[in-house]
Amino acid sequence: MRDHLRAGIAIYNDGFYHAAHDAWEDHWLDLDTGTDDEQLLHGLIQATAAVHHAHTQNWEGAVGLAESALEYLADLPPTYRDVRLSPLRSFLAALAADPELVERRPPVRIEHEGDVPTREDLGFDATAIAALVLADELGYEGGPIEQALEYAERDLAAGEDDSTFISLLFDFVREDAHRGIVAQRLAGHVDRRQAKESDVEGLF
Repeated sequence: MRDHLRAGIAIYNDGFYHAAHDAWEDHWLDLDTGTDDEQLLHGLIQATAAVHHAHTQNWEGAVGLAESALEYLADLPPTYRDVRLSPLRSFLAALAADPELVERRPPVRIEHEGDVPTREDLGFDATAIAALVLADELGYEGGPIEQALEYAERDLAAGEDDSTFISLLFDFVREDAHRGIVAQRLAGHVDRRQAKESDVEGLF
């Protein structure tokens, strides 16, 4: 759960409010309703959706989701799963009372494990989650990204820490200005790796 949690928080903290919930949703759907973990992820999903709606000036949606997020987070302690919930709850209460708040100041950033993580702070496993989330959010073809992740995981397991796939996946997640070029390079490396594997298979 940690990597999904941290990936979504980092995506949210970097301003991808709509995308953040995708890092949590699959894991949340597998949890039993009413458990603390389910309430946490449900609350975070609702909170990020509230911020997204406020930024698109859907004031009614923002208010309803902020109130709903508060309900899901209400019974959790001030810090749960190393997420500081008190500042988030205070912000959600303010947003529910005045959804235009986000036009005057940025939304609260979410603290996790004693810091405010961004995509730069993510390890490989959380970066892998973020890569798929951002590819979907930003309209990139998912197939090459998924295949690149598979190759990166193989290289990592083989001790190849200098893998091109690992490096490019980090760049895809972190480099907003160059993401298109990085995606092209990833697809090219995937094609070459697949061709090489096909050539090897043809020998036997």
